[in-house]
Amino acid sequence: MVEPVDRPSAAGQRLGAPDSYGVSTLEPGLRPPTQPPGRQVSIRVQMLDDTQEVFQISQRSAGKVLFDLVCVHLNLTEGDYFGLEYQDHRKMTVWLDLLKPTLKQIRRPRNTILRFVVKFFPPDHTQLMEELTRYLFALQVKHDLACGRLICNDTSAALMVSHIIQSEIGDFDETQSWQHLLHNKYLPDQDAIRDKITDCHRKLVGQTPAESDYQLLEIARRLEMYGVRLHPAKDREGTKLSLAVAHTGVLVFQGYTKINAFNWSKIRKLSFKRKRFLIKLRTDPTNAHHDTLEFAMASRDCCKIFWKICVEYHAFFRLFEEPKPKPKPILFTRGSSFRFSGRTQKQVIDYVKDSEYKKIPFERKHSKVLSNSSVSPQSSSFRSQVPDLEDIALGRTHVIVNGNSLVNGQKAGGGAVLFPGHSPDRQPLSPLTSPLLTEAGYVRNEDEEEKFPTDKAYFIAKELLTTERTYLNDLQVITEAFQTTVVNDEAFPDPLKKLISSNYDPVYKFHQEFLKETEQRLAQWEGRSNAHIKGDYQRIGDVLLKNIHGLRQLTVHLQKHSECLVELERACRSSRRLECLCRDFELQRVCYLPLNIFLLRPLHRLLHYKLILERLCKHYPPTHDDFRDCRAALADISEIVLQLQGAMMKMDNFQKLLELRKDLSGIENLVSPGREFIRLGCLSKLSGKGLQQRMFFLFSDILVYTSRGMTPSNQFKVHGQLPLYGMTIRESEEEWGVPHSFTLFGQRHSVVVAASCAAEMERWVEDIRMAIDLAEQSSCPITDTLSSSPLDNKLTEDGGVEHESEEELAGSRSSLERQGHRGNTTVHVCWHRNTSVSMVDFSVAVENQLSGNLLRKFKNSNGWQKLWVVFTNFSLFFYKSHQDDYPLASLPLLGYSVTVPSESENIHKDYVFKLHFKSHCYYFRSESEYTFERWMEVIRSTTCSLPSSKKDLY
Repeated sequence: MVEPVDRPSAAGQRLGAPDSYGVSTLEPGLRPPTQPPGRQVSIRVQMLDDTQEVFQISQRSAGKVLFDLVCVHLNLTEGDYFGLEYQDHRKMTVWLDLLKPTLKQIRRPRNTILRFVVKFFPPDHTQLMEELTRYLFALQVKHDLACGRLICNDTSAALMVSHIIQSEIGDFDETQSWQHLLHNKYLPDQDAIRDKITDCHRKLVGQTPAESDYQLLEIARRLEMYGVRLHPAKDREGTKLSLAVAHTGVLVFQGYTKINAFNWSKIRKLSFKRKRFLIKLRTDPTNAHHDTLEFAMASRDCCKIFWKICVEYHAFFRLFEEPKPKPKPILFTRGSSFRFSGRTQKQVIDYVKDSEYKKIPFERKHSKVLSNSSVSPQSSSFRSQVPDLEDIALGRTHVIVNGNSLVNGQKAGGGAVLFPGHSPDRQPLSPLTSPLLTEAGYVRNEDEEEKFPTDKAYFIAKELLTTERTYLNDLQVITEAFQTTVVNDEAFPDPLKKLISSNYDPVYKFHQEFLKETEQRLAQWEGRSNAHIKGDYQRIGDVLLKNIHGLRQLTVHLQKHSECLVELERACRSSRRLECLCRDFELQRVCYLPLNIFLLRPLHRLLHYKLILERLCKHYPPTHDDFRDCRAALADISEIVLQLQGAMMKMDNFQKLLELRKDLSGIENLVSPGREFIRLGCLSKLSGKGLQQRMFFLFSDILVYTSRGMTPSNQFKVHGQLPLYGMTIRESEEEWGVPHSFTLFGQRHSVVVAASCAAEMERWVEDIRMAIDLAEQSSCPITDTLSSSPLDNKLTEDGGVEHESEEELAGSRSSLERQGHRGNTTVHVCWHRNTSVSMVDFSVAVENQLSGNLLRKFKNSNGWQKLWVVFTNFSLFFYKSHQDDYPLASLPLLGYSVTVPSESENIHKDYVFKLHFKSHCYYFRSESEYTFERWMEVIRSTTCSLPSSKKDLY
């Protein structure tokens, strides 16, 4: 440790203030503010480095004078991000109002200590232009970690603390680092992860204090609780919540989990009335109710304190300039005259960019190492691309002891002061830079020979690889398993056999080579090959462009795949033996999806290539070497998709009708020209015995309702049919006293149904009205009902229903091993989860498919299991590895909610998402931020449109 040196006596010392060894600059920069005449009063301020300073202000000075004195003392240009807080006479923490006299706010200045802290947390720390500002933000993060305010998992906590101690003591030394952690507390439960902290610290060799600040803020800003200050409240039902404000708007937390967010653009007005805090939202045509949200707080003062900070946050981040003061009323006042005072964030950024003042080095209290602090805004304006937390290239630090005078600028005397910009051996240190990424997207670490990709393009390319592996396995279902099992049977017509083999085998062989090239490129990108020039292989556009050119040659085969599906269906209807062969094949483990879906996979895969190329083109700047190839490939694949789009949509509808025909019992002619599937799902039908669960199927010409049958094949028995031509619909909650109910009036009879929630009702009503309009516009309206077929097991309208437990449906081997049992289809899942899906949802599901390794943990287990996971058809399918022929288990996701774990769940890992439905809960870990976001995105495409409970909001 550097020992403190003798300092000249200052006013603060004469008044009994402790010695200060905290942040200050080495020479004066900003000028102190002008004060009004009057008696001087001493005010004590605690800085972010835990030192205290005493400032002299006039008794008539406004709060801004004191605040400016603090900024002058620090030579802080971007002081507008900070504020002075203190405890008032009510023991409530409040911000010092810069417009009001300080002594009118602080009743007992001798007994009050103000704290200089961060007030406004920007979304990106690269918006902070000065190194000093970033250092002060880093000190705020350090304080929030220590007091338990910044909640995070162990990995993030250990990594952040490692950056802090790297800044304070420099490079890792076993004994020194261990002793330092013993004598300094950075986390409430630090001892539990001390080994993890030291493991992280040993990787940071050469990192400067400024770089440590950058990395610390980079990690912290990604945490949900970063910059969050919770204000206790309750909702209308009395549920305990917390309110907070951020740059985006007002947030709602339950515990430490964010359950709702109201963006500034959606908020019309914020106000409070006694203990009630009110958020008035702008009119939303899709939500006619609850345009005013009400929260109860502990007192009127609590409401006003939170309201004030909301007003300031809104003004600072949303306005271009400081709001003008309200004109003073002539007779009486109404409401608060409070307003935001100071520069807005835009004004601060513009000022710093336009200023040409001298950059002044500053000193750090706790650090024993040196860094170059006097960097230009250009060198400290960090790039937005930052590597993943686990792969950050890590460096070294510095510091000196500073002066403690009121108006700073006096250097500490004696030989203990080291010169900025040099190490103890007088060797110049490298200037502050961001963790540099090469054009290829690698973090360069000279101590390591292996280079690890961190660029987003690498993870997009890896997604191409993982989904291509799944796609090739799906092609094998047709080219190998199906042809071996079924096509070679004598019941299979030779023309159809030739049609399938001649149009799927070439596609399979082509994608074998495509996959091989993609695997080789990713191996070179990861540095696992012997490529002599790695930079030439850190791209994927050329591979995609070449192979999409190859796909053009296969278009003639892709166009024939629709014909294969139609001809197979025709052959099955002509041959009972062939139909049984196909159904038996569907019961095999390798056929984990309906057979017809595999036949359409090549058409669906074109959409995936298009989406991957769109993400690459959006990620790359136009000047990037890979951009041109990606753009050309995107143009080619878009042309192919456009060429086949019509056939694809037609075949998707045809396949869905074929699938539903297998699920329904009691009808014959479901698949007919012109009929389109629109929605299926659960509704409660009102009968003489009350509300009974029924499964409804909406088509473009007819609405069919069914009940779950007790047949060996678990089909749904048709009970009624309502032609849409001439149908009317009316909401009837008041008429029947049933929530979310509506009446369907057909030409022959009517039914009253109820949805599970308002959102479900809205979806059904909207789709039925659309279908009615389509039926009315049809040139040849179909008014006949579907023809009936003989049933093996007849049920009455209100007959018994066999129920299947959730454990059976989602168990590890349930739906994949019950032979002769169609209990794993989308229809059955909707029945058990009491929800619905539309053809639009199916179309979205076709585009949102994903594969890759995930770590899975059950709710009450300790260990994580590595699995190869495939997301498709609203379900997760689990394999030991991508080389397995069939999945070991499946998890249908309809009705599930996807969130991130709360702190109380003790999941101390990065990139973890949680799937939960009722008492069922599963945790999954992904390998990077990009893959985490992609898994969340595709799963939400399945779950977010479905009804969820109030507590599942996010």
